Amino acid sequence: MLSASLQLDVRLCSRKENIRRALWLAEPAVEGGAEIVVLPELFLTGFCYRKGASDQPPYPSLGPLRDFVEEHRCMLIGSLIDGRLNLGFCLEPGHIGFQPKVHPFGPEKRYFNGGDRISPLETAWGKVGLEICYDIRFPEVARKLTLDGADYLVTIAQFPSQRRDQWRYLCLARAVENQIPHIACNCSGPEFCGSSMIVDSAGGILAEAGSDEGLILGEIDLGHRDRTREMIPCLEDRRPELY
Repeated sequence: MLSASLQLDVRLCSRKENIRRALWLAEPAVEGGAEIVVLPELFLTGFCYRKGASDQPPYPSLGPLRDFVEEHRCMLIGSLIDGRLNLGFCLEPGHIGFQPKVHPFGPEKRYFNGGDRISPLETAWGKVGLEICYDIRFPEVARKLTLDGADYLVTIAQFPSQRRDQWRYLCLARAVENQIPHIACNCSGPEFCGSSMIVDSAGGILAEAGSDEGLILGEIDLGHRDRTREMIPCLEDRRPELY
């Protein structure tokens, strides 16, 4: 399965402009064969706290994106504001699944509650283990998603420029320690570090962005994941009774 990470420069409180530019980046991704298209955390609005930034079921703000996945028979992954939830979603033709951000960061706690569940999302493109930004710092999240059967991890973020090295290490660590492919999508722009990446289950970097807006492509190879786990059976050799 070919995946794309769209490193968007998210404009605060500018939903129409963000959707326009997200679809502008998504077009060449699917033309290049991508079936899984990942966008940054809160790519529709950024952390906008104005009245009207929040959406609610059936999420009309996703209308143009629904049309896109129907036309191109692909899946889009991102998050949106729903009341006091930063709500991650996997949008595919005829279906949408949700995973809220579990760990709001710092001042986000004034506006968001943490989600109360961690579970892979069943999709036509396998089981997606979705993390949102600060969640990546808690290895328990990725481990639970892996043990619950996620086929690959997806992390969507707004990681700041001063923590670029930490972002890169965390993206690689979550892949290596769980022996699982990892699609990581960050924002571009002056405040953010970019460095979106697609990593295989052994920690090999298949593609990595710089700091500018753009897209990267990488193959999600579940056969390689299985061979990696057979060679070094870390998950089988765990001793949770001692941890």
